[in-house]
Parts: sequence; C-alpha cells; structure tokens
Amino acid sequence: MSKTRILGLFSNFDEAFAAISDIRASAVPGVSVDDITLKSPIEHPEIEEVLGERPIYIQNFTFFGALFGLVFGFLFLASAQATFLVQPQGGKPVIPLPSNFVLVYEMLIFFGVWATFFAFLFLARMFTRKGALYSEKVSLDQIGIMLDVDGSNLTALKELFVKHKVLEMREEVLR
Repeated sequence: MSKTRILGLFSNFDEAFAAISDIRASAVPGVSVDDITLKSPIEHPEIEEVLGERPIYIQNFTFFGALFGLVFGFLFLASAQATFLVQPQGGKPVIPLPSNFVLVYEMLIFFGVWATFFAFLFLARMFTRKGALYSEKVSLDQIGIMLDVDGSNLTALKELFVKHKVLEMREEVLR
C-alpha cells in the first residue's frame, strides 16, 4: 500500500486543535497522534495536552559529546605530556593532574556544546531537502498539520480536514 504525506494549513489554532482532537478520538482509523507533526510560527504549550509528551533526544547527544570530551581531553593531554621529552625531575609528576582537570573540564564543555549544536541541526532536519509539502505560509501566520497515512485513510483524513475548515491541503506520495 502506498504511503502519502499530507499537509493541512489552518488559519487559526482552534481549528487545528479540534482536528488533532478528532484524530486522537480515532475519527480516522489507522491514524494516531504519534503520526502528527505540527508546524506553527509560534509555540503552543497547550497542544501538549492533546499530543502528549514527545521524546526529546538532544540531551543524549549532549551527554555523549560531553563524555567524549572528558575521555578525549584526558587522553589527549596525558599522551601529549607523557611523550614530550619525558624527563622527570625531583618529584614532579609526568602527568600533572590538578592542571589537567581544568583543561579536561573545558574539553568536556567544548565537545558538549558542539554535539548539542550539530544535534540541533540534525534533529531539526536542516540538511534534508524541502519537499513539495513545504509552505512558507507556516512561518507567517498559519498552522500546519502534517501526517503520513496509508492510501486507504487518505479520503477520511481529507474529510476531517475539510470539516475543520482547512485553507489548503498539499500531498506527496512517499512510495
């Protein structure tokens, strides 16, 4: 069965909210709220009541970037100090830990920040091409609801959007 991605543009948030509520109430069989991507020019915190909590993955990237910075920072500094003309003198350590703690801490922050930045670009899909469903109206004043549905559920979803006064519908066949 072919999958279709559909984008419905709404003029106000109340109609989009009602459409999402109907999808949650199983008005369209085979479509759930987990399939919905909401596109809006402003943030709507009240939508979490209907959509539910969504997972946030960016903190995992930050954690692993910081962990890499911690390990890499210590190994890099220790290997550079241990191989640079090792000449221990009168009780001085070859790898001085107190001064390395500060540098390792800075490497932890450095790699954590870069991992967060690249995770944002990756998770925001900044490197993907804009499909036929991109609408510049979403960044101005309209709210978009995007769903991936089977061909059998497409007409029911279109009827639901028309019932809630959709301004424009765009669709793209995925496969």
